[in-house]
Amino acid sequence: MAHRFDVLVIGGGVVGLSVAWRAAGRGLRTAVVDPAPASGASHAAAGMLAPVSEVTYTEEPLLRLGLASLERWAAFAAELTTDSGHELDYRTEGTLDVAFGADDLAVLDDLAAFADKLGLPAERLTGRECRRLEPMLAPSVRGGLLAGGDAWVDPRRVTRALLAALERRGGAQVRARVAGLETAAGAVAGVRLATGETVGADRVILAAGAWSGKLEGVPPEVLPPVRPIKGQIMRLRSPEPILRRCVRGVVHGEHVYLVPRGDGELVVGATQEEMGFDTRVTAGGLWELLRDARELVPGVTELELADVVAGLRPGTPDNLPLVGPTALPGLWLATGHHRGGVLLAPLTADLCTGRADPELSTICSPLRFQEHP
Repeated sequence: MAHRFDVLVIGGGVVGLSVAWRAAGRGLRTAVVDPAPASGASHAAAGMLAPVSEVTYTEEPLLRLGLASLERWAAFAAELTTDSGHELDYRTEGTLDVAFGADDLAVLDDLAAFADKLGLPAERLTGRECRRLEPMLAPSVRGGLLAGGDAWVDPRRVTRALLAALERRGGAQVRARVAGLETAAGAVAGVRLATGETVGADRVILAAGAWSGKLEGVPPEVLPPVRPIKGQIMRLRSPEPILRRCVRGVVHGEHVYLVPRGDGELVVGATQEEMGFDTRVTAGGLWELLRDARELVPGVTELELADVVAGLRPGTPDNLPLVGPTALPGLWLATGHHRGGVLLAPLTADLCTGRADPELSTICSPLRFQEHP
């Protein structure tokens, strides 16, 4: 392995691997540095590609990013499947947002009105119409909203495919922890590994998720303002899928989602907890998820419990990602994606390799915090 690269990506999650795969595809000498790639937040994620269902009144810039990335996902998935030889379980049947009670229905009504105001594709449904689409829904479901353009994918399959595709394109993996950033003459020179070895690079892209703000050697004014947001998630299993599409619900004001896989797995998540770097799976967190999921789909309690995990999403003060060059020459960021890491991976890869709209680059530029501390 060469000890100097054109592009060195710190972090082997879905975002970092997507950036590295695209960079290697452009003929750049590329490496990903991570002691255990594909094992962090991407391993825990459900994989919803749902910018319409995620929209809120204060996050229209994030919606623009999400819609732009969703447009890229079909081609991204097809190319990655061909390049890696791996199937991704990429699904396009849309998202069904449902409401349990009258107050929950009011929340859904507000979402429908806002989506209509923005011209987003969303169809208002009665409870009976929801059950016609998904017969396993409870009779108590009051109504729903079908976002037919939404999609979803299995992030674990995506990261495995990205690792294989990166290798086929000549990208390297450095299975080590980064101890710090190396600089020379006021610019990035590479990274220092925990082993003591130094790896040189013309460009370092920091894609370490919730840990991105803790890298030694980065000037304080350049460190990304990210914080960890804990999410607990469970995976259930049945011989056949019990849902045909992704179901997101509001139950007594609490949000829960159920994401089916083609092999019978059902992902149920996810809590949002401000607990620092705590990755413990708790009985209370799982109970809340199962309680709310059971209100919407009573049959979930009969499924096998296959896996439980907690991941740390990288949040930012304005809920927008940090993607692009920093004030330190040679250091780029690809972090702060919060709930949207899987959705925004294709767009982030394009932003980091010069293939995206400059207006989108401005929305998520790291300089917005460095210019206005």
